[in-house]
Amino acid sequence: MGLSDFERQLSQGTASWGKPALVGFLLLVALYVVLQSFYTVKENEQAVVMRFGKYHTTSLPGLHFCIPLVDSVLPVSIEEHSVRLPTKEAYNRGERSDVDESDTLMLTGDLNAVSVEWTVQWKVQEPKDFLFSFHDPYNEHYAEEVIRMVAQTVMNRLIGDYSIDEVLTDKRTEIAEKARVATQETLDEFLCGVAITDLQMQRATPPTQVKPAFAAVNSAVQLRDQLENEANKERNKLIPGAKADRDKAIREAEGYAARRRAEINGEISALMAKYKAYDKAPDVTRQRLYLEAMQKVLSQLENKTILDADLQKGVLPLMQLGEGGAK
Repeated sequence: MGLSDFERQLSQGTASWGKPALVGFLLLVALYVVLQSFYTVKENEQAVVMRFGKYHTTSLPGLHFCIPLVDSVLPVSIEEHSVRLPTKEAYNRGERSDVDESDTLMLTGDLNAVSVEWTVQWKVQEPKDFLFSFHDPYNEHYAEEVIRMVAQTVMNRLIGDYSIDEVLTDKRTEIAEKARVATQETLDEFLCGVAITDLQMQRATPPTQVKPAFAAVNSAVQLRDQLENEANKERNKLIPGAKADRDKAIREAEGYAARRRAEINGEISALMAKYKAYDKAPDVTRQRLYLEAMQKVLSQLENKTILDADLQKGVLPLMQLGEGGAK
């Protein structure tokens, strides 16, 4: 067989299988294009779509369409994360190290040390800002490190605004809420796309070295509060009785004053009536007043001796001493 015959047969064989191969290749390309034209976003994710290297849109969970070789899809987890603070981070290894009490100590407004631990819960709220302003592809813990540093800075500042008693007792909720708001405001300035969903105070205690002294102070405070409560209870019991006695005395005084005013007014009215009668008939009124006065005086005496005003001088009147005469 000559070379020309071999080339003719080869060309015929190539023509016989080349067309099906080309069709198969085109089908594979079409299948690839179809498969790359759709993408699925999971329930706990959102996807940032880049078109020609620029931001195009943010996709919510579900099935979506994209342009192959033009659009690139960057999924971002929107799950809620939790960070226990304070923590120490081994940046060179990406491994957490144990936290001792010295790392949790903070200075209060009254210059006392207190050990504070809290938890920050956060999640990605704006995937676009998170990827472009707050994401480090070479460090998966970058976002958590920034949140940790911001949260610790805010908490140290807030603890310095309160006394140790407030930090350990009734101001913990207020401090936690203020820390959450301040941490969120700081992160918003960075355009990080992260939302602080919750911040809770886990532990606030005095340092171990001063716990006995602090316990003694707490005992004294509790005793003081107990005595104050007992005193307030006794006061609350005595005050109503004292108020009742006061009101009773006031009512009695007011009644006595009203009665005396009525009596005085009556006496004044009677005296004025006598004065008017005396002014009209002095002799008759004088005699009537005399008789009334004598009647009042003599009615109070048991034994009475009446002498005649016209009796002659030098004559001694004798009382009858016979039967019934003494009376």
